[in-house]
Amino acid sequence: MEALDPDLLKTFLAFVDSGSLAQAAIRVGRSPSAVTAQMQRLEEIVGEPLLAPQGRGRGLTPAGEDLVGHARRILAAHREAWLALKGARAAGRVAIGTTQDFADSGLPDLLRAFATSHPRVRIELRVGRSAELAQALQAGSLDLAIVMRQAAAPDEVGVLREPMMWMCSGKGLASRQEELPLALLDPYCGFREAALAALDAAGRRYRIAAGSASLAGLRTAVNAGVALTLRTPRFAHSGIVEASRELGLPPVPMAEFAIRLRAGADASAGDLAALLSGNLALSQPPR
Repeated sequence: MEALDPDLLKTFLAFVDSGSLAQAAIRVGRSPSAVTAQMQRLEEIVGEPLLAPQGRGRGLTPAGEDLVGHARRILAAHREAWLALKGARAAGRVAIGTTQDFADSGLPDLLRAFATSHPRVRIELRVGRSAELAQALQAGSLDLAIVMRQAAAPDEVGVLREPMMWMCSGKGLASRQEELPLALLDPYCGFREAALAALDAAGRRYRIAAGSASLAGLRTAVNAGVALTLRTPRFAHSGIVEASRELGLPPVPMAEFAIRLRAGADASAGDLAALLSGNLALSQPPR
């Protein structure tokens, strides 16, 4: 009997949670052809087809549906074993910085797993914007940080790629206007730059109807229907949804985030960085 490779199971669950092989490829950081080859290899090991044509895409076969629960349990056990061996005698402090997107989605479950396996390690969490977190990392007040990526950095230990998405209130905009109302974070913000560049390239008229220094303020403006904004699917909760295609909004690029580890950080910080690099992409909400 051949063992079920955790890497193959991660890709399989990325397909299950995202709904397509193309999105799965983005989540696991591989090419679509590599993901297809991984799925074929997993089917060879299992001895059953796991995916089958479904409409324009592919869906799970009965065997694929059966595998989902097993795959989640295997990966959870694999992660717990790795963490337990790493953290049994670990102590000290780990200071981590993250943007609000990950503080709300994905990071809590992984921090819980880390705290369970590293019970003597003190976690100091800082939530902020990418620029200030990057500065804190360079100054040595943070051990690792999850920040929006502008360019490759020598301290990167992982890169996440997530789709940008136009967002608005589930109740729609409060009023219809000739100029598209935008809610944006104050400069500098990668999402702000991407939104304005896409609208300018499309020749779409817009105005900045709401500005904020924080995601909490941005969320309030969008929830109120004052304006729409550009974020990743992690922002789509508590009344905020993907904007209707009827608005004719232009396409936007992928967002990139880096997991950065300070040179000289303790082993516990490296353990947490490795945990995030291997699992945070799988925490993306389904589209």
